[in-house]
Amino acid sequence: MSKIYTILLSTSLLYAGSFSAATTPPLDSMLFSEHSNNKVQRFYPNPATQFIHFEFDASVDKSYTLEIYSFIGRKMAVTAVNAQRTTIYFNDAYYRGLYIFQLRDRTGRIIESGKFQVVR
Repeated sequence: MSKIYTILLSTSLLYAGSFSAATTPPLDSMLFSEHSNNKVQRFYPNPATQFIHFEFDASVDKSYTLEIYSFIGRKMAVTAVNAQRTTIYFNDAYYRGLYIFQLRDRTGRIIESGKFQVVR
């Protein structure tokens, strides 16, 4: 049994050794790239308490909609994206938990999605 563990450990070390930091871009350049093609540039505060702001890229089509869903799939809000910044205010139906946002085009195709947390 110890031979199997030795072989598995050797194999995993061999694979782990094949990755080098020189070929992997820095994490901050992957997360905060200026040339990002994300349509939703920022959403804050996260976790949110009473509202959440969404900031969009200037290239966002004005026919897009922003939809908010509870984690169990209940549609909480739908708003047209007609500015570079949109604020969603939470009513009493928003409970503590995770929520999903979806940026959709006029045909209903999801352009971008993400999640945020509400703490109340």
